[in-house]
Amino acid sequence: MDYKTLSALRPADFSDAANSYRSASNVAQVNRERIERDISAKLRTKVEGKAATAAQAQLTALGKNFHYIQVECGLISTSLHALSTELTTAKKKLTTAVSEAHAEKFTVNADGSVTYPAAGEKVDGKVPAGGTARGRSSANSSGGPIDPGGQTNDVAKSLERQAARLDPNPHSGPAQEYANRIANAVKEATEADNRWAPKLRKLLADDDLTVSNRDWVDTKKDRGGVTKAAAPYLEQLKNPPKDGSPSENSAWWKNLTPQERDSYISLMPATIGAMDGLPAVTRDESNRVVLEQKRGQYQLELSSIPPEPKQIIPAHKDPVTGIWTGNLRNPEWFEWRKDHADRKAELESALGGMKRIQQRFDDTGKDDLPEAYLLGFDTKGEGHGKVILANGNPDKADHTAVYVPGTGSSLGGIGGDIDRASELWRESNSIKPKDQVSVITWLDYDAPQSAIPVADGPLVPEARDGSYAIKGGPILDEFLKGAKVAHSNESEGSGHTTVVGHSYGSTVVAEAAKNGARPDDVIVAGSPGMQAKHHTDLGIKDDHMWAMVAEGDIVPSVGRLSALQEGGIVPSDTQFGSANMATDTIGHSDYWKRREDGQASLSLQNQARVIVGEYEEVEINQK
Repeated sequence: MDYKTLSALRPADFSDAANSYRSASNVAQVNRERIERDISAKLRTKVEGKAATAAQAQLTALGKNFHYIQVECGLISTSLHALSTELTTAKKKLTTAVSEAHAEKFTVNADGSVTYPAAGEKVDGKVPAGGTARGRSSANSSGGPIDPGGQTNDVAKSLERQAARLDPNPHSGPAQEYANRIANAVKEATEADNRWAPKLRKLLADDDLTVSNRDWVDTKKDRGGVTKAAAPYLEQLKNPPKDGSPSENSAWWKNLTPQERDSYISLMPATIGAMDGLPAVTRDESNRVVLEQKRGQYQLELSSIPPEPKQIIPAHKDPVTGIWTGNLRNPEWFEWRKDHADRKAELESALGGMKRIQQRFDDTGKDDLPEAYLLGFDTKGEGHGKVILANGNPDKADHTAVYVPGTGSSLGGIGGDIDRASELWRESNSIKPKDQVSVITWLDYDAPQSAIPVADGPLVPEARDGSYAIKGGPILDEFLKGAKVAHSNESEGSGHTTVVGHSYGSTVVAEAAKNGARPDDVIVAGSPGMQAKHHTDLGIKDDHMWAMVAEGDIVPSVGRLSALQEGGIVPSDTQFGSANMATDTIGHSDYWKRREDGQASLSLQNQARVIVGEYEEVEINQK
């Protein structure tokens, strides 16, 4: 980059190109959503057979292609926009310096130097001659990027001032300043060009129609490179509020321009996807990118693990000695177990959870299931992962239920929790088909895990520890507040919200209430305790606290002996003040199961009636 090139440069051309790529990204997004939420959904409900299955596979592949195009074009658009912004700034500095130099009758030459005329008091009978100042760009005194004002460092400016005082021509100093400003503008443009050119060249895709795991991993690498290069551009944007409340997050997002929103989604999808208070469609878009990239990363890592060797080397005849040996322990198997077994299990578990999330996306339209929204996704969380998945858009729902799973919950086992939320949605929707219903699986806390077997399933010693709930409660509280803010931005009022806590999840719900969460209704099933003697101690309104205990569910009884209760009282006890709903399921885990004839169980019906506000229809246990 030189003066001549920068003078002729049109940064708007890069902005135009950025807008074109953004349009391509938006078109890809629209087509992906149309395939996933419209075409595929209708095909599942109306067509069966091998041809339909093959068509679904092709549509799934096409949807992935569109998703990949959406993400990559979004990165290219953001890159070009950032480059255009930096070049625009440099070009403006150049234009201003040249204009001011011309105003003083100086000449700006083709190489960016500045020629000034003879002027000043005569010396030895002659007017001091004019001259040409050649610019010298410089870094700031710390050796970092150029001063935004285009000024040279303190030492250089000091030397130039001394030279100007010694030069009898009064134009010498100003001309040098203009030349330096021009040189700094050229240097800024050159640095932007050098920084972005290799990044843009790397934003390439394979010349095939298959979006592989490696392709998705590459998009993450691309994003990392673009984010690093875009640091000067990002500094000019409105940064997300640090530890912002849902209301602060919402206000920040609403004040961004569409281009700024697109930039943040492209460069910081994990951050945007986790921000309470943002629209569900925004969080879903961001988290789906994180999901695809993490799935690609995990699949590649899993593929790189060598096959498990045989544990036993069978009896064989030594080819050299001719001696037969008995079965031997294979030392390679022990090494493999030490190096790979745990990680392989972690990867397979997480990938299994991701597959179930994808299956829920693919089930849209099946049995009338609405579109799904991924409101949170993280493979971390003490190694067990986090998932927030909504059936239907909660921002527009008349009735929203948030299902909080309990002990043993993890990304790897998220399928069962997704199924429970889906069943709650189906039954709630069947009661109020004209209303919009959203049911959310909320696993955004680290649930207790280790278990010992008992007759009815796992009894988990860790679940006697309230610390998991104490950490998770405030997170649930923030989510509920964020959902209310996002809903208010999309619809009138906040709708009707019910929180359903299963097992240890009910303890998390209690801690959320202690932090200020105020849903319209609270349902707990198989609760081991909410660390309170009465529901009003948690701020839960009378006639809006509901409890369920199925025959054979021993968890409430065990909970009375744990640290999760207070005064030996659990929510299903009369003293707690809950309305104890009748159940017809057996054990601790079947509150959401249907009967053998496919009809909803009474346990499921009662929960759905509360979710849609049909309180009079709820059957109460009279025992």
